[in-house]
Amino acid sequence: MKKFNDITMIEGIGFDSNIYLFDDVIVDTGTGENFEYVLNSIKNAGFNIAEDIKRIVNTHCHFDHTGGNHFFNAKIAIHEKDAPALENGDINATAAYMFGKPLEPVKVDFHLKEGDKINDFEVIHTPGHTIGGICLYDGETLISGDTVFADGGFGRFDIGGDINMLKSSIEKLSELDVEYLLPGHGPAVSNGSEHINMSYRIIKSF
Repeated sequence: MKKFNDITMIEGIGFDSNIYLFDDVIVDTGTGENFEYVLNSIKNAGFNIAEDIKRIVNTHCHFDHTGGNHFFNAKIAIHEKDAPALENGDINATAAYMFGKPLEPVKVDFHLKEGDKINDFEVIHTPGHTIGGICLYDGETLISGDTVFADGGFGRFDIGGDINMLKSSIEKLSELDVEYLLPGHGPAVSNGSEHINMSYRIIKSF
């Protein structure tokens, strides 16, 4: 578990995504397969799962980021283009089939779009990994989901994604001034803009 300013990072284990906590928000919830670890991490970070976490923000609809949603009594927010996958329990769009898991339909309370605010963070629509992928940016920190990773990485685009959309999304992110890059998988890093620019140089060559 790591801290970046007021953001707590719970590093994903197994197939789980990384999870981020700030204010009354949890960003992504992993697969749900390692929930005891997640719950203990939340407690160790000083959060009460029942009282302190009011909103789930999913960076996209894939099962490794949304499978744990049902453990929380919290409102769910996801981009409007990825919302139907959760609302319909679509095992293909959510890639739940790749994990051999069903996905019960869930209610999406907030259908996000570009420019919406999550506390101090702005929603940036970054399609490419999925059609409704988002990042959250507060002027210094970028919570990037599976759009871009550290050390030149980026999300795969062969499971409901599109490489040209992903190129455009990473180009858009390369124009931001990012100190802390907090991705959906792998390490979080400082000098985030350098890592994003590296990812953009690599994906342009595809």
